[in-house]
Amino acid sequence: MAFNSFAEFLNMGGHGLYVWLSYGLGLITIALCIYVPIVQGREVRKSLRRRILREEGKA
Repeated sequence: MAFNSFAEFLNMGGHGLYVWLSYGLGLITIALCIYVPIVQGREVRKSLRRRILREEGKA
């Protein structure tokens, strides 16, 4: 499908809102699928580090 202008491309024949919204939500979902495990991994490592230090202090 060819578009005569950038505005036509963004409008997508009247369906632009739905098209770009779905792309945006898809990108947000992918970003969260990458970001959340990274943050959770950092928290787990911090927790384990504190636990190891606490247990070494008791031993």
